This record gives sequence, C-alpha cells and structure tokens, in this order.
Amino acid sequence: MNDAILIKNALIVNERREYTGYVLTAGDRIAQVGEGDYRGPEPVRSIDAAGCLLIPGVIDDQVHFREPGLTHKGDIHSESTAAVTGGVTSCMEMPNTQPPAATIDLLNEKFARAAETSVANYSFYLGATNDNLDEIKKIDPRRVCGLKVFMGSSTGNMLVDRNESLAAIFSESPVLVATHCEDEATIRRNLAHFKALYGEKIAPNVHPLIRSEEACYLSTVHAVELATKYGADLHVLHLSTVRELGLFGDGPLSGKKITNEVCVHHLWFTERDYRRKGNLIKWNPAIKTAADREGLVAGIGRGRVDVVATDHAPHTKEEKAQPYLSCPSGGPSVQHSLTVMLELFKRGELALADVVEKMCHAPAIRFKVKDRGFLREGAYADLVLVDLYSAWEVSTENILCKCGWSPFDGERFSTHVTHTVINGRIVYENGVVDTSFRGMPLAFDR
Repeated sequence: MNDAILIKNALIVNERREYTGYVLTAGDRIAQVGEGDYRGPEPVRSIDAAGCLLIPGVIDDQVHFREPGLTHKGDIHSESTAAVTGGVTSCMEMPNTQPPAATIDLLNEKFARAAETSVANYSFYLGATNDNLDEIKKIDPRRVCGLKVFMGSSTGNMLVDRNESLAAIFSESPVLVATHCEDEATIRRNLAHFKALYGEKIAPNVHPLIRSEEACYLSTVHAVELATKYGADLHVLHLSTVRELGLFGDGPLSGKKITNEVCVHHLWFTERDYRRKGNLIKWNPAIKTAADREGLVAGIGRGRVDVVATDHAPHTKEEKAQPYLSCPSGGPSVQHSLTVMLELFKRGELALADVVEKMCHAPAIRFKVKDRGFLREGAYADLVLVDLYSAWEVSTENILCKCGWSPFDGERFSTHVTHTVINGRIVYENGVVDTSFRGMPLAFDR
C-alpha cells in the first residue's frame, strides 16, 4: 500500500448523503469509501480529517487560462496551480485565446501544451465561427468537452451572428453546444444611449444597464429556441438574471438536454458592489441586482440552476485600472470558487449537498465526464479536504493567479481548503503545491 492514501474521520458529503467516514485510494483510483471507522491495514500515508469536510474534486466547466497569446495575464500552468489550491481538480478551458482555438489543429496544440504544464486535469472547447462547420464536424466527442458559441460579446471573429451558421451549428455539432448569450444589437443601442449621456466618462455601475437583463434574455430565448428546433444539446453559460432562469426546467439534471450554468460572482456580488469594486467586477454578462443574485441562489436549491462554475478570466491590474470603456471584462476566481460557495452555506443560503452537487456531480453528469465527480469505488481519486472552521482573508500575499489580484481581495472567509488530491496524488497540502505534478486529459462517455 505504498501508493495508497487514507483520509479518515472526515465529514463526507457525496450524492446527497452526509456521514462521518473514510476514503482509501490505490494508485490513481478510489479503492474504498466507507462510513464509520476504517478497519483495514493502515497505508503509509494516513490523514486524520476529524472536523473537516471531504468531497469530490470540483470540476469547473468554464475557465479562460489565456494560453496561447495572452500569457501576460495567465497561462495554463499558473492558473491550474491556483485552481488546485481552491479544490478545483478539473478544468474545461475556453477557445478565445490568440489565435482562437477554432480549428482542430489549434485545439490539439492546447492539449499538447496542457500535457506539459497543467497541474489540474483538463479539456478544451473548440470555438465556433460563422464559417468553421467543417472543423466542428471533426470534433472527437470522447476527448473534447464541447463547442463554444459566442452569440454576443466576443473578440476577433468568434461572434456567430449569421442565422444560417447558427442553424448548422445547432443541428450538426457532435458535442454539447455551450453558449454565451447576450444580444449584440441591444447592447449597441444601450451603449449609444449612455455615450450620449456621459460621453467617454461612463462609470462601471452603468455596466448592467448596457449589458442589460433584456440583452441576456433575448439571446438566451434565441438559444433555447434553436436547441428546441434542432434537437441540440445546449448548455447556456453564466446566467445572470432570474428572468433567464425561468426559461429552464426544475428537477434532476439527468434527462435534461437544455441546461444552464451560473457563476460564483453572480452568486456573491450585486450591482451595489460596483461602488467599491468598480471595474474589478466588470464581467460579461454583467453582475446585476440583489434580486437577481437572491433568485439565482434560490434556483440552486430548486434544481433550476444546473451547474455552478467560475468563468475565470484574468486580466492585469493595469488593464482593469483603465477607464470603463477601455477596461476588459472578466476577472480571476478559480482559486476562490469553492470557498465562496461554502461561505454561502455557512450563511445559511445554500445546503452543503447542493454545493457539492452543482460543483462536482453536475458537471460530470452534464458533460458525461468519465469516472470523475463522485466519491465512488473505481473512480479517479480526485478529492478535496476542507477545514470548515478556519478563518482567513484573501490578500495579494496568498493569491496565486498570475495577474496577482482577485475581486475577493479583502474578503474574510471561514473555510479553507487544506488538501487537494488529483488522480491519487496529494497535489496541494496546507499551502504547498506540487507544481511538478501533471494532470490528465478528461475522457467523456459519449
């Protein structure tokens, strides 16, 4: 049992059960999951987790690690290192890099780079354009997590706005279609209106009025209509409004073909926070009202929110310090996502089982990730151990993202990830990351 790890006396939360028990690993897999005391031979490495929470590794279905072409903001190694310190063991990375990953050859280059540098497990989306249907048809569903379609708010040539292109994509994609939904025409009208009022001196708190509820709703309606018409497997990313949530059904994820994701910043911040955070919380879609935040949180418990992720998208401090109109949207969050969700649990806003379901189980189910997302015998040993009673404050000294800042800077949290196990290896332990470790490409049961 030289390669085995035993974690015992932990509060285990898995598949909506909570109990004190243990997990034993062997090689890269889980050998045993049990309730009560472990009575077998003690392995070389044993962790007494009394008072700590043990859950499956978090699977983040939406990150931007900025490689290639934007590595002054972040790269696969730096951002995956930050991820594992926060309990994120697997990441699905977006295609809007430079150049955009809109061909299979470019996608393969990202896989090759991740094999060299990623500390977490990984997969990548192919990016859709108005004219790359031939590339889309070449996607290997067992290897590629999904197809990303920007139906608004994109860079370069990745905005897909032709009806014939959207029809072809929704009818012929061999994998799940993940959409960014904001109506471009509505955004342009709103921007023109506020430029007429304020000129170039638009303040960050106007962002949710420019990228408005109406812009989000119109585009999400369009995506749902296309998916319904063509029978597509649709996953709408980063919902920001309660109104959009009404387009989706309640109940178990299994069997749903049209689903959604909500990001942690939309569950934590509201429009009031623009006064103190400014451009640091400028995301697309925008953070909106307190009622939207409360409705999205409530949607988790009702089963209407399907997946919780980050949309981790780092920019430099200098880029975020520019005036509103010049400042890029997005921010880093992969290091703090689980901590934020557990804080909402500690506040009484979420059930612990819901945190685990939406961050660990649901991404595995929705994307059909093979052998991950659950504490099950025979599954990959992706585990996270959390001290539920360890207060700490986010600061520049403990932020590991390459950009060196976080929208949660100054926030005081009451839980702390102590250990992250990936593929049976302890990759993070009490502040120390094994940066020599390399994750695996995710495999999909499709």
